[in-house]
Amino acid sequence: MPERKLNVALLQYTPAPAETIALAGRLCYSASDISSLNDKSKGTADKFVQKLLDLGHLSPIEHASFTFGAEGVSRALLAQITRHRIASFSVQSQRYVQQTEMNYVIPKSVHALGTDAVEEFENQMSQIHEWYNSWLSKGIPAEDARFVLPNAAETRMVFTMNARELLLFFKLRCCQRAQWEIRALAWVMLGIVRREAPQLFEQAGGPSCVSQGACSEGKMTCKMAAQVREFDQKLNAICRNGASDEEILSFVEENLI
Repeated sequence: MPERKLNVALLQYTPAPAETIALAGRLCYSASDISSLNDKSKGTADKFVQKLLDLGHLSPIEHASFTFGAEGVSRALLAQITRHRIASFSVQSQRYVQQTEMNYVIPKSVHALGTDAVEEFENQMSQIHEWYNSWLSKGIPAEDARFVLPNAAETRMVFTMNARELLLFFKLRCCQRAQWEIRALAWVMLGIVRREAPQLFEQAGGPSCVSQGACSEGKMTCKMAAQVREFDQKLNAICRNGASDEEILSFVEENLI
């Protein structure tokens, strides 16, 4: 029953997302036909997208979408990410997929306590897996045996968000006050979409202290805005250089505060 680490990949996304958004946005303000607006959007889309962002006219942003694959994430993360309503999820089922080998995620706080703590956690996961198999051996269906499985159990998912929902997702989940696992996932996703659509996400994407210039958490602020902005700038730099999904993931894992 091995520990699993986060793995994220961009599977599909809207081709020429800025042009698609610019076309949709221009349609709202123009009497021209769609074909003419489409031609006009080519070469000028970036400026118009920025204008939409500055105006707060975000409905056209929804016409661009991004589909990710994620592995090595816990059921605890799943409970958080599915709270984002404007998204589509396909998740590996514990009902139909028997956990013959139960992979799991170990919290960083456990690793920080040292090898003895990690071994204790692994032993607990092993015990839980034995309980699970015991129920299966009694003829209990997997959909009921899974009730003893922990939040640490790994899941895998394919999910799609439009660009407007991603902006909200990054604002909430890249914040230092977000839980560590989903925060790491969010920063990797942000780096990936910045590489593909910098017009949308280089300035507007990220927590409030980055995208809006000030923390929105009030008295709950982490007081680490300067460090977060520095991390964000370094992430931007590798994205501009065309870093791969794997390189972005490695950067986040090694440098995330």
